[in-house]
Amino acid sequence: MREIVFDTETTGLSATGGDRLVEIGCIELLNRCATGRNFHAYCHPERAMPPEAQAVHGLSDAFLADKPKFAAIAADLLEFLG
Repeated sequence: MREIVFDTETTGLSATGGDRLVEIGCIELLNRCATGRNFHAYCHPERAMPPEAQAVHGLSDAFLADKPKFAAIAADLLEFLG
């Protein structure tokens, strides 16, 4: 059985309030064993990083400034998820 374990970091917890994804990581498991395939990306959130969120994950506006927007990595993520 193939499974994908993923983790995300965001600017906050309210998508309807404008919070956005800033990091996603995925690991593929086959029969509950890591296959060595993984996906990782940082994303520019197109908004300022709230201090409370930065305190949780340590990702700053300066660090994320040159990262791609989610739309630019979405196809790669979907390909990995397959």
